[in-house]
Amino acid sequence: MSLDPITLSVIQAGLQQVCDEMDLSFSRAAFSPVIAEANDRSDGIYDAIDGSLIAQGAGGLPVFVGTMQYSTRTLIEMIAAGQVAPPQPDDVYIVNDPYLGGTHLMDVRFARPFYRGGRLNCWLSNTGHWPDTGGAVPGGFSASATAVEQEGLRLPPVRLFKQGVLDREIYAIICSNIRVADQRIGDVKAQAAALAVGAERLGALMDRYGDDTVAQAIAELRQRAARQMRAFIADIPKTRLEGTAWVDSDGVVNEPLAIRLAVSRDGDDLVFDFAGSSPPCAGPMNSVRATTLSSVYLAMRHIFPEVPISAGAFEPLKVAGIEDTFLDARYPRPVSGCAAEVSQRIAEAVFAALVPALPDRVTAAPAGTSGNFALGGHDPDRGRDFVMYQLSGGGYGGNADHDGLANGCSTIGISKAPPVEIMEQAFPVLYRHYRLREGSGGAGRQRGGFGLDYLVELRRGLAKASFVMDHGRFGPQGALGGDDGAPNRVTVWRDGQAYTPEHLSKEQDIALAPGDRVHVETPGGGGYGDPFDRDPQAVLSDVLSGYYSASQAQELFGVVVRDRELDLRATTIQRQSH
Repeated sequence: MSLDPITLSVIQAGLQQVCDEMDLSFSRAAFSPVIAEANDRSDGIYDAIDGSLIAQGAGGLPVFVGTMQYSTRTLIEMIAAGQVAPPQPDDVYIVNDPYLGGTHLMDVRFARPFYRGGRLNCWLSNTGHWPDTGGAVPGGFSASATAVEQEGLRLPPVRLFKQGVLDREIYAIICSNIRVADQRIGDVKAQAAALAVGAERLGALMDRYGDDTVAQAIAELRQRAARQMRAFIADIPKTRLEGTAWVDSDGVVNEPLAIRLAVSRDGDDLVFDFAGSSPPCAGPMNSVRATTLSSVYLAMRHIFPEVPISAGAFEPLKVAGIEDTFLDARYPRPVSGCAAEVSQRIAEAVFAALVPALPDRVTAAPAGTSGNFALGGHDPDRGRDFVMYQLSGGGYGGNADHDGLANGCSTIGISKAPPVEIMEQAFPVLYRHYRLREGSGGAGRQRGGFGLDYLVELRRGLAKASFVMDHGRFGPQGALGGDDGAPNRVTVWRDGQAYTPEHLSKEQDIALAPGDRVHVETPGGGGYGDPFDRDPQAVLSDVLSGYYSASQAQELFGVVVRDRELDLRATTIQRQSH
């Protein structure tokens, strides 16, 4: 019996609501600002047989959409092979091994079996960014690691909660290997509680509509998502489309890494071939397979947001050519920059390849860096160590309809920077300024959005700063004649002297004393279309708003602003010849 459209829609919304409530519970109960304030987490429901994605929270990080599916599938396979203890009701597994369907070690995944009538019905899983998992540097973002062991504690799938009871021995092992361990229990309990909320809400949904009806709806939603994605793919010309994106360096060897992509249609499928990309690298900018696949998926979600989040949406997307490249990291390659940075370069390559074919849907390149900045040290006033993790936004690319968003979240997530007030309260720092980076948006008919400019000062104690960012060598790409956005820029002020890292926005263990400052300017988005086609009134508005100077308006857009009076009627503008 087929489901009527209304029931199908209600169940679809119900599954989404279960995941949204898990997300909300996780953030509200978490201790760490990176989860509680920045929402660097995600929750979802996954198939009991193969781990395929059933639903994911709308507020969860898009990059986890593929990795959690991959991770759950790997857990199921390891249980079947006898490598992991079989589940019992209310068990919760913990795993952060990047090579088993993960990202980097700081993204810690929990998985809980969901039972109905004594049999396994599905899996509930979530991922949260822990501010530290040990390793060489506070926060885990080692810019010069050459092996994964230097990045932190690596956990295979183990049952952290056995029938609802925390295994104190496993938890003690975890705490013995990470910094500020006494603060982790808040995040651990929040993460497990979110899954418990999901189990309760999913059970109520199934009680209301019946197990068979919900199962039928899940199968139908998956099929429809696949059909809808294939319908969009049919609009892409049958030609070879190419795009290239560059990673500044791997943090060890100061040379750029190339992501070379060819996109082509194969029947109803779309093939993403990365052959010719750079080989595995020495430093932490390798990407594990799960993250590479997820990066392609999230890029297509940006382009076709109408397709529901389901495993079916990914079925027509085929990834090839990553073997023997830095996009298919194998143990012991370091990977701390894979999810936060390399994933965004992969998405940028997808955008660059598809914008000529889908100019009304694809944008110019966004800032494409999470701005990972970790500061670890000792706070003498509070008598305790601390690990501060700061992520930051940047400009979005312009598109066919409008200018890019200023200071938007990263391509891979919906996470936001923690409020300055929270950071200053929790850590011994003072933000001297926190503002838009004027002039950073790439010029275009629709200009790119502006990046972020912040200056943070260490107030007391001693600390060490580490960065794993990108787009410092190359700014985000413009599209269809638009200019690139401004590149990332990091300056460290120690004892009044300016210092720029050799790898521009990647370095670790920079010693800071009270009064020392870190200045970060994140990238602006790429411009879309010929800058000389931009409406002069829009250029004038940007100048009056302080986004560009009058000289920049003339240089970038060919618009001469002769009078900067706020009354537009009294302002004379003149378009120069191209």
